Amino acid sequence: MSRRDIYYWKCDRPAAFHGTQTRGEADAEIERQLGEALRLHFDTQAVALSAGAGQGNHLTWNADVSGRAMFIRVENGPEKDGHLALESALLERVRGTGVPTPQVHGCDATRSRVPFAWQALERISEPDLNHWYKQGRLDVPCIAFGIGMAVAQWQQITLPGFGIMAESVSGYHATYADYFHLRLDQHLAFLVTRGFLTQLQSDEILAEIENHRALLQLDTGCFVHKDLALWNILGSESEIAAFIDFDDAISGDPMDDLSLLACFHDEALLSRAFEGYQSIRALPPEHLRRFWLHLLRNMIVKAVIRLGAGYFDRDDGFFLISSGTSGQSLREFTLKKLFYALHCLRSGAAL
Repeated sequence: MSRRDIYYWKCDRPAAFHGTQTRGEADAEIERQLGEALRLHFDTQAVALSAGAGQGNHLTWNADVSGRAMFIRVENGPEKDGHLALESALLERVRGTGVPTPQVHGCDATRSRVPFAWQALERISEPDLNHWYKQGRLDVPCIAFGIGMAVAQWQQITLPGFGIMAESVSGYHATYADYFHLRLDQHLAFLVTRGFLTQLQSDEILAEIENHRALLQLDTGCFVHKDLALWNILGSESEIAAFIDFDDAISGDPMDDLSLLACFHDEALLSRAFEGYQSIRALPPEHLRRFWLHLLRNMIVKAVIRLGAGYFDRDDGFFLISSGTSGQSLREFTLKKLFYALHCLRSGAAL
């Protein structure tokens, strides 16, 4: 299927929120079929699978394939989407800029042999950085600087078109404004219908975005991860080993990825990320207004996902919820961060 009409896959896909709900044991039949697919692809009978530790919207397995340690991701949504193949190509392209990513050992998104898409990645032993952050052991200044550097490095990649990319590795949309406004009305209507926002608040947000329409006039899009967060970075307390999960990558604005960090973290972390970015690349014109505009748009999407997928009903065992807090705390944090972005966009605030 085409992703032309998708702003963000998790909430806009036809099977909205598929894979975001709590799951039990991985389906035994999928595991059996996956094992056969790996044996055929790698031409070996030496394949051993065990449950993986992924927390995203893919099914995951650890695999040993003829002595090679791999991490397997499976997309089994009813849309029969083949986007994993494009993401595999993007992983290689990002690594070419000097940013560490897992090597892709194999991928089949055709669904010709099995009724799902799968991807076999290099298995990296380090946990995600959120593991260290929730324990209070992450060297935040060092890691944030490194994240900023990586964002600046992968922005060497410029892409034709804007938004989510087709198989041709070009964005589906002719202008960035077309992509930015895609499904915005539906996202806000969902939040109003579910009681997260009032209609007056929704109208206020739309009016402020319209006031800054000129910021969306981009000549060229740069590579944007679009799901940049500590759980999509592997490493130790003080060193980044790899960036992962580029499934939502787009051609977009250089301030978008840094704004995604701001969806979760405070000014201290963001300041170091900006410093890391500027050690590689100069900030673009109107960078702060663009930063706040994208934080606002991203928080609207985060609110839709968190509300629609029931994240506000989870406990602190869930990766998004800080130790010792609750889903209700996440709800309050989400609402506060959304209106913080609105205020800062309006006022042109510094970090």
